[in-house]
Amino acid sequence: MKVVLLLLIGYIIGSIPWGLIIGKVFYGKDIRNYGSGNLGGTNAARVLGKPAGVAVILLDALKAFIVMVIVHFISPGFEQYAGLATCIGHCFPLFAGFKGGKAVACSYGYMLGLALFVNNELVFTFIIPVAVFFALFLTTNYVSLGSICGVSACAILVSIFVDLKVGLMTACLALFVIYRHKANIQRLLDGTESKMYLTKKDK
Repeated sequence: MKVVLLLLIGYIIGSIPWGLIIGKVFYGKDIRNYGSGNLGGTNAARVLGKPAGVAVILLDALKAFIVMVIVHFISPGFEQYAGLATCIGHCFPLFAGFKGGKAVACSYGYMLGLALFVNNELVFTFIIPVAVFFALFLTTNYVSLGSICGVSACAILVSIFVDLKVGLMTACLALFVIYRHKANIQRLLDGTESKMYLTKKDK
């Protein structure tokens, strides 16, 4: 019963649609009606501006991390499962018609939780994926490419250096993130994917 409750808590917290909340409360906009229609930080940045996008990204990442912190004190050893439930809630939010984001920011919060609570001697399983993301994003200006490769790098590192079971879970999450980016991947192949620039207007 406790296991089900912890998974449910993870899913419900993951279902908090920060992109929708920030858009409606502070900007009077439902970001689902603009841009890609996605509730994630990238679309929030394009529709509401980069400060709003950063806020959404941080809050989405904190969802998984906070859930894993809570579960660490309630039921140590179950953090990775509750964190995964949070990512699922983010993609299929109860409070937004089950149409959410692509789990990228939430996945990075999950990675941080894995590094701190599953094997705190291997923090590089979080640091390296973050570095991969920024390296690709800053050199190509494609958020999608950096996101996909960063999450994939985490799955590989966890599988090799932490635990095969946890690595399999992380690999499933990475495959899901890749699947959620299928339209972005096609646009990358076609050369039509939109870029995002930190210091100038996006194209």
